[in-house]
Amino acid sequence: MKTMENYLSNVQIELLKLYSKNVPDNQLEEIRLLLAKYFAEKATRAMDKLWDENQLTADDMKVWSNEHNRHQGSN
Repeated sequence: MKTMENYLSNVQIELLKLYSKNVPDNQLEEIRLLLAKYFAEKATRAMDKLWDENQLTADDMKVWSNEHNRHQGSN
């Protein structure tokens, strides 16, 4: 027989445990913000690492941001 652990990630299980406590809405919002900040910081660190490993520059970013313009006339 499959249990909840077979369908949910470890993070989902821990969050379910937390949410079963019925915290007030203001605390729930604080938790959401903490989670958002945590994952945003992880994403920023990953991008910084990618940036450094590939020795990217501001010019690279400009090229990427304009790439869609090159393909508009080819339709």
